[in-house]
Amino acid sequence: MILHTYPAGPNPRRVHIYLAEKGIEVPLNEVDILTRRNREPDFLEKNPTGGIPILELDDGTCVAESVAICRYFEALHPEPPLFGRDAKEQAVIEMWLRRIELNLMVPIGMVWVHGHPLTAKLLKQIPEAAEQNRARTAIGYKMFDAQLADNEFIAGPDYTVADAVALATIDFGTGLVGVPYKDELTNLKRWHEAVSARPSAQAHKAMS
Repeated sequence: MILHTYPAGPNPRRVHIYLAEKGIEVPLNEVDILTRRNREPDFLEKNPTGGIPILELDDGTCVAESVAICRYFEALHPEPPLFGRDAKEQAVIEMWLRRIELNLMVPIGMVWVHGHPLTAKLLKQIPEAAEQNRARTAIGYKMFDAQLADNEFIAGPDYTVADAVALATIDFGTGLVGVPYKDELTNLKRWHEAVSARPSAQAHKAMS
């Protein structure tokens, strides 16, 4: 198998963090999205959306979408359990994964599309959409700060795939996109500093 990736991207980075937490090594093919390699016909045969990462299996099956790739490896390597140990834990983790996507990744992505100079070269931006989604992102940050008031990690007392996904998402938002959370969100800040200090948080840099 081989993982087609662009380690600096937020979605590929989720997988790199997850694999590092599991101690799994996978052959990599770094795809240069800046030259639009992911939009060339042979690549679109692997994933018609052109998105990365993509896990290409030995039989030619291509699995796209970051969480789906992580689930594949979880089934092969259940220890340590990053998707939960029982039905309750799995449901809670799934719930928070969905909340990360809807309340952080989607609005951060909209700010990126409609409010960043790099994307201005690719499409017609709607500044009002960027501002609206800055506000949505701020609300999302507050939700996670409240959750972390009584929990060490996103989905409870243990580090899970939700933390890997949230870290990659929040770093994308606070870094390249420019929508940081406020210092007053002390629970979120405590969590962010703690998970950023884990060796897995640097995995994308080591693999790039």
